[in-house]
Parts: sequence; C-alpha cells; structure tokens
Amino acid sequence: MSHTSEHLPAGPSRPYGHGLRLCSWDAGSDAHAGIWLRGVLDPDFRRWNTPLKPVTDLDGVKEALRVRARDEAAGRTVSFRITGAETGTTLGHIGFHEINQSLGLARVGYWVLPEARGRGVARRALLLAARWAFDELRLHRVELGHALGHGASCRVAERCGFAYEGTLRGAMFEAGRRDRFRDVHLHARLATDAEPAH
Repeated sequence: MSHTSEHLPAGPSRPYGHGLRLCSWDAGSDAHAGIWLRGVLDPDFRRWNTPLKPVTDLDGVKEALRVRARDEAAGRTVSFRITGAETGTTLGHIGFHEINQSLGLARVGYWVLPEARGRGVARRALLLAARWAFDELRLHRVELGHALGHGASCRVAERCGFAYEGTLRGAMFEAGRRDRFRDVHLHARLATDAEPAH
C-alpha cells in the first residue's frame, strides 16, 4: 500500500478557525523543543500516554521532531503546533499518523499544555484538524484512540463527531510501562459524517 507523499499537499497548509491556527513545528527551534518537552513530561500527559520512544531532554525532542519532519515529507504523518489565532502562543499539539492514502485512513492524536486546558482547545483543534484532513488529505476515515478511563478525551471525541466504535483490548501501554497493556476506546469519524455543531 502506498504511503508516498505524491497524494499529499506540498507541506501542510496552515489551517485556522475556532480561534486557533495550526502551524508547523520547527525541529531546529530551542523554543519549540522546550514546549514539546514540557508537554510530554507533564504528569497528566504521562498518565494517559506512554510513547514508543520516550524523550527526556531537548536533544531527544529535536531528534524526534526531525524524524516527524522526515515522516511528513514521506507522507506518513502530519504534525501541527496548536496556537492561538491572535497571540500565536503555543497551546499544544495535534497530528495525524499512520496515514494510508490507499485506504483514505489516518489516526489522530493531540495534547494540550496545562495552562491551556479547560478552554476547549482540544475540541476546537480537533474540529479544525479533522476538517483539514478530509479536505486537504482527502481522507475517508480518521480514527482516535484513548486509554480506557480518559473521560476528557472521550468527551472531546464525541463532541467532534468521532463516534465510539468499541473497546480494543490491550491496545496501549499502561502508564510508564512497556511490558503491560491497557484497553483503548476506539472512536472514528468519516468524511461523509455530518459536521458536528460547534
């Protein structure tokens, strides 16, 4: 199955709306690396996510962002920095991975910095990014998975039109472990689904 970039836009456009603008991450920026590191070391992030390759310092983040940039160039991922439309302040991250153009399928993931929580940032970013993925990447289906018990992510998914489709058994690492697994709620939205109310 093709994962080539020939079907993707030349570099992600900069979607905006809902008071947000989605921008690229700069792997060479100390400021961007510092923000990313703060996001992935946040205790709430670590409670619900156990990255395949953890990063603990700025050099590790910069390498991870370089890998993301290479994957983006190859059409496998797209990563966005969530920013305030007026201020340009970074609020978090949202991105698509495992993009499969043959099936019109991708998975979406996101995180929001602690100081930006409680303002609907994740919901607004997901609405914006999903519409962009359907329009620009011409995807048919976008999947969203979150650890069982993560009620906030479940509510965001449902409010953004990502219907709950079932529970995947043992589909995600437990918090801080790579030898034990936990269940995942699977949500998905199709390009043909009605646009959710804002």
